[in-house]
Amino acid sequence: MSCTAPRSTRLNPQRTMATKPPAGKPIKPLKRSDLVAQEIKRLITEKNLSPGDRLPRESELQAQFEVSKGTIREALKSLEVQGLVTISTGPSGGGTIAEVSLDRTLQFMQNYLFFQDVTIDNIYAVRQFLEPELAAGAVPHLTEADFEALEHSIACCDPHSSSEDLLAQRREDVNFHDILAAANPNPFLRFTCELINEMLRQLIVYGNRTPKSEHRRFGETNARFHREIVQAARARDAALVRELMARHMLDAASSVQRMKGRIQGRLILDAETLRGPRSVHLRKKA
Repeated sequence: MSCTAPRSTRLNPQRTMATKPPAGKPIKPLKRSDLVAQEIKRLITEKNLSPGDRLPRESELQAQFEVSKGTIREALKSLEVQGLVTISTGPSGGGTIAEVSLDRTLQFMQNYLFFQDVTIDNIYAVRQFLEPELAAGAVPHLTEADFEALEHSIACCDPHSSSEDLLAQRREDVNFHDILAAANPNPFLRFTCELINEMLRQLIVYGNRTPKSEHRRFGETNARFHREIVQAARARDAALVRELMARHMLDAASSVQRMKGRIQGRLILDAETLRGPRSVHLRKKA
């Protein structure tokens, strides 16, 4: 006999108040369309829907939640803005489940951090904790294709072998870490590190007076650490990979400070910035 009471799909505004508002501030009730959006999220979870799956038609959602067509459309639009669904028009139109992109997630993160004083030191302090564990956890899962991608990345960021400009080389340094992230089976750790990598790729600038010799020195040191990490990973020595990555992160933090690296303005990107150059390593999931 189940001890779980049957759940009604009708909207209950009281159920959505999960947190207590600060004292002295009036409770602002959620709009009806926001309540519907929450219910659609529950529907996605309960039916175990995946990116590419279709939501029920608008008329079906309207009947299920007992709301107007306008409320359903407003709720779907809200989910589209969040990146959770795509909406098509026409007789066969409706909502389709979408996977939220890293770029979209970064935009939301930047909105949260917009008025926070985030520094490059803050970012590297977090990297020093996460990157060693990320790399060590990836070791058992790296394939030959991954190793080839890592070797290619090293060639692109090493000043001795790369014909790219200095900025492109620094971006390629970050791509190396994205390849390791893609192989790590921990989705939350992978997401966090990829998010930090995207911030580094898009938002860090260096002092105008930083000599090219410093960039070259930084690139040479990064390439050396990356080669040592790949060699240890090929030997499936996760402990050594963890140790090398920890040393690499300490050195990188010191180098960025020496080169007067900083966050470019407040944490905000526009659409043009998000379409900037980025190397992508696609990894087939087992």
